[in-house]
Amino acid sequence: MPHTISDMATIALAAIDGMLHFELAMAAEIFVRDPSGLADPWYDLVVCGPGPVRIGRFQLEPDNGLDRLARADTVIVPAVEDIDADVPPDLLDAVRAAHEAGARMVSLCTGAFVLAAAGVLDGLRATTHWAHTEALAARYPRVTVEPDVLYVDNGNVLASAGKAAAIDLCLHLIRRDHGSTVANAVARRLVVPPHRAGGQAQFVTTPVPAHDDHPLANLFPWAMERLDRPLTVEDLARQANMSSRNLARHFKSATGTSPLRWLSTQRIRRAQELLEKTDNSIDAIARAAGMGTATTLRRQFNRTVGVPPDAYRRTFRSDRP
Repeated sequence: MPHTISDMATIALAAIDGMLHFELAMAAEIFVRDPSGLADPWYDLVVCGPGPVRIGRFQLEPDNGLDRLARADTVIVPAVEDIDADVPPDLLDAVRAAHEAGARMVSLCTGAFVLAAAGVLDGLRATTHWAHTEALAARYPRVTVEPDVLYVDNGNVLASAGKAAAIDLCLHLIRRDHGSTVANAVARRLVVPPHRAGGQAQFVTTPVPAHDDHPLANLFPWAMERLDRPLTVEDLARQANMSSRNLARHFKSATGTSPLRWLSTQRIRRAQELLEKTDNSIDAIARAAGMGTATTLRRQFNRTVGVPPDAYRRTFRSDRP
């Protein structure tokens, strides 16, 4: 279940030498002020470090020492550049202290290696940049590494994959704390799409080709306009003017998944949007999302998102204050 904003007022951003500036600056930009103008109160962001630190080509002077992490409601650990470098003992101690004090712990990209080294991820699911998931799994066998997802939400411990996925996770935090209206408004101000993940489960938004000349560039919008209809692999292949085998190969290259799994993901996303924005019945939403019946929707939604559609609607309604 989502936290209330009164529970999550202070966000502490950890900063040490050798972190990557994108994830750190992105988190600071998102949480330092409310770009939507809709949330009150907003977060109190503090940057914590052992002293002046070098972040890429930039010099940063944190507001507080690392000991401040233990008094924060949410602690964010951005990406580290060298996953093989030893994590500074003072950062490990501060992360453990914050976790033991009950803070919500968040890693962005390779920041997962810091949480794992501190033991925060033991027995939990986690993810990191796809290039480093095997290393994370090998180094920390007590962590269940999810290599294919944008982010993982264990409730009080969350982890994202790289770069853009870190933005998705930050928007997810806002969504949990303030509701979808605020999260979507923040996303619009950032000129990024809102990421509609819900419940306690990780959720993959499979990508679409970025180039208009991709063989499937016209197929994706065609399919998205017909999610309420029964679509088969043969239908998609016929529309793309290629064999089913060739379609599967192009789909795997473009999205990392199969045509049917991509369709299933988009149907779940459509159902999420309708649950958030309409008062339509579960049966009507099931038909609009191409799942046929409420029973099918509930089964697939619960398996993918981790909560029933009704619980998702109560949590993420767009009119939630």
